Amino acid sequence: MESRKEGSESVTAQSVLPWVVLNVDGRDPALDFSSAGCDPSSSVHPPVNYHAYAACTAGSFQKSIAGVPADATRVLVLLRKRNLMAARAAVRQLLDRSVVVWVSLKESGGLQVADLISDARRWQEFCDVCCLATGCLSSTPDLVPLYRAAGAKQVEFVPTPYPVDLASWDFSRPISERNGIFIGTREFDIASRRHTMAVVMACVAAKHADVRVVVINPDGRGGEKMLESIRTSMGLGDRLEVVPGPLAYPDYLRIIASCRVVWQLDRSTVPGQVAGDALLARVPCVGGDGAIDQLGHPQTHGDGKSTDELLALLQRLLGDDVLYAGVCEQSATAARKTLSFSVIAERLSQLSASPE
Repeated sequence: MESRKEGSESVTAQSVLPWVVLNVDGRDPALDFSSAGCDPSSSVHPPVNYHAYAACTAGSFQKSIAGVPADATRVLVLLRKRNLMAARAAVRQLLDRSVVVWVSLKESGGLQVADLISDARRWQEFCDVCCLATGCLSSTPDLVPLYRAAGAKQVEFVPTPYPVDLASWDFSRPISERNGIFIGTREFDIASRRHTMAVVMACVAAKHADVRVVVINPDGRGGEKMLESIRTSMGLGDRLEVVPGPLAYPDYLRIIASCRVVWQLDRSTVPGQVAGDALLARVPCVGGDGAIDQLGHPQTHGDGKSTDELLALLQRLLGDDVLYAGVCEQSATAARKTLSFSVIAERLSQLSASPE
């Protein structure tokens, strides 16, 4: 079965008010998605992760309270380990302007959140801002109980959207042109990513199926040495393809689209960017436990599955064309229903009211 391009109609309903995403004192530059749009060829930040909440509503991403438009009515303030006091001040100012203000942790992985709340002062600051805001938006279901424990008036799980309903973001290639395994993780030094395990297990599957393994290395010589060690010990030869990183986002998606399967063993309970990247390439993602993995890849996510089970599934997807086509279709359908810009824009419109 060959991949199908979707329509290019507008995905943001006229009734949806634009949302501003505010990352106080953050590094990413301000970006107005109502004018910049979501063109993959653009040099601006792609409409993924927390930028996507702004993009799907034709809103904007800002790094200071001064950048929030005077007519803004809906703002999502991102919380980071080092900006909690500044974020709280921003929330107060916005509420004084009668703005509906939701807050969300920008770094939502399990270990990242545990580190943030491990300090008594930070925990209190986190509780203060959660209590102050209109509500807390959780990008993963795992954090919903934490926001409630912090005293939030409202808590809603809204996954980070992906533009699977925009034809310009369909990076798929014909299935006949896809080959090999793309490693979805990159960090050797974050234990919960299980990057080394993912590379090694992919090499096992690749030798069995006689396919390539593609891995991005952003770690320079240190990463090269580790990957060369795996290549030598596993006897993979030139079937292990190492791509120096980082890459421009469209180039990265094109590499994923050239592969048959994305593979990872991540146990970080993150929102699931890699799984979302795979959706834009229309490639199955096997093994992650993030929110996007579970919603967009219902047959192949890693939650509740052993490594042996996942490895067996990976090997079947590499060799069974009927199974592969069915998984691709199910994943695309699930993504359109739960993660598309139009669906999440509508969900955000339902969060616009203050609590009664």
